Amino acid sequence: MTDANENLFHAIETRRDDLIALTQDLIRIPTLNPPGAMYREVCDYIGARLKSSGFSVEMIRAHGTPGDSDQYPRWNVLARHEGNGAGECVHFNSHHDVVEVGNGWTFDPFGAELSDGKIYGRGTCDMKGGLAASIIAAEAFIATHPDYKGAIEISGTADEESGGFGGVAYLAEKGYFNPDRVQHVIIPEPLNKDRICLGHRGVWWAEIETKGRIAHGSMPFLGDCAVRHMGAVIAEMEATLFPLLATKRTDMPVVPEGAKQSTLNINSIHGGEPVQPEDYTGLPSACVPDRCKMVIDRRFLLEEKLPEVRAEMIDLLDHMKATRPDFDYEIRDMHTVIPTMTERDAPVVQTVSRAISAVLGKGPEYVVSPGTYDQKHIDRIGRLKNCIAYGPGILDLAHQPDEWIGVEDMIDSAKVMALSLRELLAG
Repeated sequence: MTDANENLFHAIETRRDDLIALTQDLIRIPTLNPPGAMYREVCDYIGARLKSSGFSVEMIRAHGTPGDSDQYPRWNVLARHEGNGAGECVHFNSHHDVVEVGNGWTFDPFGAELSDGKIYGRGTCDMKGGLAASIIAAEAFIATHPDYKGAIEISGTADEESGGFGGVAYLAEKGYFNPDRVQHVIIPEPLNKDRICLGHRGVWWAEIETKGRIAHGSMPFLGDCAVRHMGAVIAEMEATLFPLLATKRTDMPVVPEGAKQSTLNINSIHGGEPVQPEDYTGLPSACVPDRCKMVIDRRFLLEEKLPEVRAEMIDLLDHMKATRPDFDYEIRDMHTVIPTMTERDAPVVQTVSRAISAVLGKGPEYVVSPGTYDQKHIDRIGRLKNCIAYGPGILDLAHQPDEWIGVEDMIDSAKVMALSLRELLAG
């Protein structure tokens, strides 16, 4: 190991207790999404921490984005540290929002308890542990390389768990990820410390509504049941669409193995009268449902095109309209993400790859995420291709009860991030 590497790694090791405390403090701010709670509080905490380390700090509210309101404003924090002269900018982007707690916990979800080298809590893995590791990496690098050239940015952004429109998408639209301003982006998502995530599959969400005719439930023959029509849609999916999707395979290194094919998830179905409040104690009315809605979540591959993906579903519905009596439907696009994948010879990929080899003694595994994350906005809106996800944590733990992050994994990832900074900004 070179003296420069040894000094850098030592600077991270001496910050171990600080890394633990920083992660715990972040977890103890319950930034639940929905609804978007305590976004300003976590941004203030991150901003104060980085300002004390010499960063300039900007608070950015994503006015008018989905979910933004006076009660739940969509706040983002962006901090920048200028080096000693001109050079490139490396940006670490982490989302600060976390998903609902759910059932099955044996630890306090926001207690951030340290046990057997692991910190437990909602958001430890996804992805406040990665955020903390990037802060420690940057601070250690700045302390050991005060004459570096260029700039380092760290952002804590909103709403990644619900599409990122109040976070990275908003910042990208405002020019914060313009390639003339930022040259390298690392997103510390939990893809395992020995992996580099190059991108993700695509998404098409849509709502399908089948139509019927209301009638008295004792005389269903006088109506037309929209739920039965939807049942027929599902049966046709099982017979034709799901087998078709199973034949579609990708050359993208998607993990896990099952995600190397096209997939379709039925996200929700509701038919008939609206769901009543939980405290309603009466019975439902006796009606034939005249409407039924289903939300589908279609994940598609780099080799597929969005018009073809949509056409498969619409062709199925049109076939049913032509062959099933009284069948009628509407379909509404809800959300679309185009697949993205950074080339392996991109500068940030090669740099982080060398850093992983130096820290872990072996080269990385290159993967693609089965779901999406904020790289989609940096690529499509910001037009910045030199972007990857790399961070500590085990992806399978995300959104699970008793979510945790390993302290040693954060230390190793911080070393990889800091070593990447040294190569990109200090030669």
